[in-house]
Amino acid sequence: MDTVILSIESSCDDTSCAVIKNGLLMSNVIASQKVHEEFGGVVPELASRAHQQNIMPVVDAALKHAGVDKKELSAIAFTRGPGLLGSLLVGTSFAKGLALSLHIPLIEVNHLQGHIMAHFIDPSPDYVASNPKLQGVTISHPKMPFLCLLVSGGNSQIVKVNAYNDMQIIGQTIDDAAGEAFDKCAKVMGLPYPGGPWIDKLSKEGDPTRYPLAKPNMPHYDYSFSGLKTSFLYTLRDLMREYKVENVDVLAERIPNLREDLCASLQTTIIDILLTKVKKAAKDLGITRIAVAGGVSANSGLRDAMVEMGKRQHWDVFIPPFSFTTDNGAMIAQAGYYKFLDHDFCSIDAAPYAKTTI
Repeated sequence: MDTVILSIESSCDDTSCAVIKNGLLMSNVIASQKVHEEFGGVVPELASRAHQQNIMPVVDAALKHAGVDKKELSAIAFTRGPGLLGSLLVGTSFAKGLALSLHIPLIEVNHLQGHIMAHFIDPSPDYVASNPKLQGVTISHPKMPFLCLLVSGGNSQIVKVNAYNDMQIIGQTIDDAAGEAFDKCAKVMGLPYPGGPWIDKLSKEGDPTRYPLAKPNMPHYDYSFSGLKTSFLYTLRDLMREYKVENVDVLAERIPNLREDLCASLQTTIIDILLTKVKKAAKDLGITRIAVAGGVSANSGLRDAMVEMGKRQHWDVFIPPFSFTTDNGAMIAQAGYYKFLDHDFCSIDAAPYAKTTI
C-alpha cells in the first residue's frame, strides 16, 4: 500500500501544501501574500486572513498536481510552530479537520526541523519535469551526523543533526536573526520588502570594503546581530550628516553607488559572522559535513561563500535548491514522512505554538 503524506505550512505569510508519495515529492504549491509589501513587513492579522483565503485552493492544487485523491492520503502533516500564532491556527485547524474527515493520523512538524529536512527531499521525475530549475540539478543528502547553519528571518542557529528526530542547537543568536538584519537594514535604505533579495542583488555591483561595520565578539558558537544593525544605522546617519541631507534618496544622488556599496558591505559582514562560527564549530566537533538551510540560504553570497570555505576546509557542503530554501510544504511533508514511518503521530487537541527551539 502506498504511503501518501499531505502537508500544510502556514507559519508566516506563505500558504503551502505538498504531497509526498512513497518518499518522492509529487507536488509543492505555494501562495505568497503581496499585501505586506506596502507595510514593509508582515502584518500578522492580514497574514492570517490571507491564509484563510488561500488554504483550500492551495490544497486542492497540490492534490491535483500530484495526481492523488484525498482518499489515498495516509496522514496529514502540519506546521505546529514556531511562527505567527494566527497563521498557524489556520493551518492547524484545517489539518485537523481534514484528518478527522478522512479518519487518518495527524503529524505535527517543528518548522525549524522542517527547514533542515529540506536536505532530504527527493523530487519525483514528474515533479522535476514540471520544474525546469530542478532539471539537471543533483540533490545529495548529508550523512548524519552533520552540522547545519539554519538562517532565516527569525532564527540564526548552528544545529548538530544526529537523526531526523535528534537535533541539538549548539549555537544561536541571543537577539536578532540574520534575516531580520537584512530586512531591517534594507528598510532603512528605502528598499522594498522583503529586503534580503534586494540586498543580494545590489551587493553584486558594490564594494564590500567601502563601509566597515561592527562585528560582535560572542562566546562559543552564539550570534548577535543587534550591534551590526546599529552600526549600519550609524554609518548611514553619519553620511547624511556629512552631506547635510535628510533623505536617503537624496544621499544616493550625492554618493555614486551608495546603496550598492552599503549592501555589499552589509552582506559580506553578515556572511563572515555566520561562517566564522560554523568554521569554529566544525573544527571543535570534528565534523566535515556542513549544510545550510532556511530562507537566508537562498542568498547567493552565502551560498558561494559556503562553497569556497568548504573547499578550503575540505568540507562536504550541502545546499538545498532555491525552491526548497524558503517556507514550503515540501520540507514539512518530508519531516512528516519520516515521522509516519516511525508512527509518531500527535493528538487531535495539539495546539500551535508561536515560539520554540529545535
